[in-house]
Amino acid sequence: MKRICRARPHAALLRRQGALQQPSLLQPTPSVASVLPIHRRHAGSISQRPDSTHVMFPGAVKSAFSHTMTFEQPQTYPALSTYRAVDQSGVVVDPAFKPDLSDDEVVKLYRDMLTVSIMDLIMFDAQRQGRLSFYMVSAGEEAVSVATASALAKEDVVFCQYREQGVFKQRGFTLSDFMNQLFANEKDPGKGRNMPVHYGSRELNIHTISSPLATQLPQASGAAYALKIQRMQDPSIPPRVVAAYFGEGAASEGDFHAALNIAATRACPVVFICRNNGYAISTPTLEQYRGDGIASRGLGYGIETIRVDGNDFWAVREAMKKARELALHDGGKPVLIEAMTYRVSHHSTSDDSFAYRAKVEVEDWKRRDNPIARLRKWMEAKGCWDESKEKEARESIRREVLKAFSEAEKMKKPPIRTMFEDVYEELTPDLKQQMGELKSQLERYPDEYDFSSFEGGRDSLDK
Repeated sequence: MKRICRARPHAALLRRQGALQQPSLLQPTPSVASVLPIHRRHAGSISQRPDSTHVMFPGAVKSAFSHTMTFEQPQTYPALSTYRAVDQSGVVVDPAFKPDLSDDEVVKLYRDMLTVSIMDLIMFDAQRQGRLSFYMVSAGEEAVSVATASALAKEDVVFCQYREQGVFKQRGFTLSDFMNQLFANEKDPGKGRNMPVHYGSRELNIHTISSPLATQLPQASGAAYALKIQRMQDPSIPPRVVAAYFGEGAASEGDFHAALNIAATRACPVVFICRNNGYAISTPTLEQYRGDGIASRGLGYGIETIRVDGNDFWAVREAMKKARELALHDGGKPVLIEAMTYRVSHHSTSDDSFAYRAKVEVEDWKRRDNPIARLRKWMEAKGCWDESKEKEARESIRREVLKAFSEAEKMKKPPIRTMFEDVYEELTPDLKQQMGELKSQLERYPDEYDFSSFEGGRDSLDK
């Protein structure tokens, strides 16, 4: 059998010597390669000198020698601190903190948080009434999504999980956009192919949410690497970062570790935002891991990391502002933010969280430390908010949500034909066959299927 690689033995030799440094996931053109710096790491660039006091092996540089055998224990090290700018009473506790937003801008962001909270309640009830198949609320986590989004540029690229309604709202997603996707009607950009709450927006630079846990994280690292190379090719392009959201449960997936490692080794301008809300779908954090949260993992991968109070809007915003600066510094690098918050709601409408946690625990968190209430206290102390404005805001937002709800629910579903479209430019023979089989099934049992709510009805299969 002929060996295909015999014709290029020099390539393997050059690659071993570090002369070929092409990324495995991206094959640059010669023009790209000409602007990429070649980082050679020769075998002899790190050596262990005689009588050295430190390890100088390639895998552990500058590790001091110890003459006493000791196994490191986690409890030896204190837990990473949690940054807070405003306490539970709305009082500023960071003497260096100075708000960088006008009163009107703060009010707008506060209303975004209120909107998400009110919409969640209405849609949760709609699912229970059978008017919606599925929903996930973000109660208790509104500050994490809205505050981080407010510190991003519109050009930045975002990968969400499924509890980031606040990110969409802050960046310009309308109530109609939310409802059209939830009801999978004819105005849903995804044409009803995704589950509810799997939003996406090309115009807002937010990739569509997908159900599999943590798959968005390596995608985010790859996107950040692509942005980095893009700017190397054309420095006139404004610098951009990628923001990737996930929960602490997703950090138990292998994709989390792959994403952080590739981002660290390739110096990708990506900010990882972890919502550590205490629970995966039915697993408390104490059963998920034994280490110091998720922040300690960032340090393990050589990534600049901060842990913040996720119920403190200002702490989250300040951390995200600085994280974006760091991610763009000196060509790019990853940053990890762990936001400590609490999942007040059930995991989803398919979950009963009281099966694995006490109801009194949830009620205590709702009463004692709510991100919306905390920002409201700060605003009232500053004089830009009061009880009458709160009442007016809640009433007007509720009317707006119900109006969008009613309009979206009444719209027809996308044509049946769209189930087979948008994969190939033209329908393939097997797809045409499947479409014909569906049409035959509908004609054979006309009384079993009601397609009056679909645009074009059964006739859309004839086009």
